[in-house]
Amino acid sequence: MAEQAVPKSHPVEGPPLGDLGRRLARRRTEVGLTRKEAAVRAGMAPSYFQYLEENPGAAPGPGVLSRLAAALETTVADLSGGSADLPPGPGRAGRAPVFSRLSARECRDLLASHGVGRVAVPTLSGPVIVPVNYSVVGGAVVFRTAPGTTLFEAAGCQVAFEVDRIDDIFSQGWSVLVRGHARVVDDPEDIRRLTGSAHSEPWAGGRRDVWVRIDPLVVTGRRITV
Repeated sequence: MAEQAVPKSHPVEGPPLGDLGRRLARRRTEVGLTRKEAAVRAGMAPSYFQYLEENPGAAPGPGVLSRLAAALETTVADLSGGSADLPPGPGRAGRAPVFSRLSARECRDLLASHGVGRVAVPTLSGPVIVPVNYSVVGGAVVFRTAPGTTLFEAAGCQVAFEVDRIDDIFSQGWSVLVRGHARVVDDPEDIRRLTGSAHSEPWAGGRRDVWVRIDPLVVTGRRITV
């Protein structure tokens, strides 16, 4: 299918809209490309790439999707949402992976660039790993929870927090591990500041207004390439 016609006088760049537009923008950001750079890689006009990101009704054909997937180093299934329910990591490991340690600066930057991680919480029945949406404030990992939850049990304990990125297409990725002490934030001013700067509501839903802070003692990370 040929590229859809796009008005010549396209407005200034706006936010991505629609499922395809958001997937394009997310993957383009992950590989560090501007819209123009991604368009050049895909062999299409920048105005058309902008149209695909900003028009919820955009429906490019298989040929265009293939070019977009190749340019963004992903798959057509990922762009079209066909693998949305699959967990990361089903791809086959590389034959000769190369591990490298991430610097402290790289670890901090990667932590701050993501919003979902996993907390390993010690409980009476053994460690439990819980996914959580989080923020990084003042070098600490912070998240909201509620009394009676597994995450609430982290308060007062030494815990581990992990975030990673896995690229199944190229069998490569990275992970950052934070180990430190978790505590409840009880200062009213700190609570107001954290609540006001929160990027989203807790995914678990319900009233979760207890902030927990993990102050890092050790932060390590590694990257795997092929």
